[in-house]
Amino acid sequence: MGLFSFLNKEIAIDLGTANTIIIENDKIVVDEPSIVALGANNKLIAIGNKARQMHGKTHEGITTIRPLRDGVIADFMAAELMIRELIKMGTSKSKFFSPSLKLVICIPSGSTEVEIRAVRDSAEHAGARDVYMIFEPMAAALGMGIDVEAPAGNMVVDIGGGTTEIAVISLGGIVSNKSLRIAGDDFTQDIREYMRHQHNIKIGERTAEKIKIKVGAAMVEIDEVPEKFIVRGPHQMTALPIEIPVSHDEIAHCLDKSIAKLESAIISVLEKTPPELYSDIHEKGIFLAGGGALLRGLDKRLSEKTNIKFHIAEDPLHVVARGTGIALKNVDKFEFLKR
Repeated sequence: MGLFSFLNKEIAIDLGTANTIIIENDKIVVDEPSIVALGANNKLIAIGNKARQMHGKTHEGITTIRPLRDGVIADFMAAELMIRELIKMGTSKSKFFSPSLKLVICIPSGSTEVEIRAVRDSAEHAGARDVYMIFEPMAAALGMGIDVEAPAGNMVVDIGGGTTEIAVISLGGIVSNKSLRIAGDDFTQDIREYMRHQHNIKIGERTAEKIKIKVGAAMVEIDEVPEKFIVRGPHQMTALPIEIPVSHDEIAHCLDKSIAKLESAIISVLEKTPPELYSDIHEKGIFLAGGGALLRGLDKRLSEKTNIKFHIAEDPLHVVARGTGIALKNVDKFEFLKR
């Protein structure tokens, strides 16, 4: 530790389409929705939870923006603002100096060079001096306590808000992978479409998200059946208020196509996996992380499809962030971190 080591600040960021999580000194210091509210002349009004409460309820003077779409930066200016403000919100402040900032940020494994550059530029403009990148499946594996540098095959499926990351990891590298732009946001959109077509009711993003959490399921035969969820909204034709009870089997039916695409992607990654690693995966099972892992019956459905056991990570929402935090402590040791 150098004399001025207290001036250095080190933080890990899981920059997600749905939520951004910041870790400092092994503690989660920020866990906020990835959303900003802007007023006239792009003046920042709110970020995170406060901005999310405004989402879908604004007048023409306020715009809510989700800076990330499909796991990558869609609005550069809003992303920079959000990263800067969330870092401020999470890190301990000092009046006398501004510390130099080292960041490790996780990114989708299918990111192009342009997308990686956009994340790096946003982080640097937000005040970071050193920026390291880690691919999401690698971060998820670290967060689950998997020894990623061992000569053994481990398969991780991380279902986030914008992307699903599927990867086989061995010897500190990704052997075969697929970054699928079907994830939590698509499930939410499927529910909105279903309610519109099937029940003639208009619902917003937040209500669809609530339905997914309360009665979302990947298959009809699940162990614990949730109570029906009452959805209120305007009828499409008459604009009069209606109430619709929604059951888990309806949601399982409406998410079926998206989950089938997920199954195909998992099988295609398994097809590309070398036989020695395949046998490791068959023996250990496949690890599920991300918010999508919480969808009722998903592990069971995927196990039935692949004949390989699926294990849901402990605290799947935060496992990628924790893995990014582990990478931050081992920046010099891990060669798979991109600068």
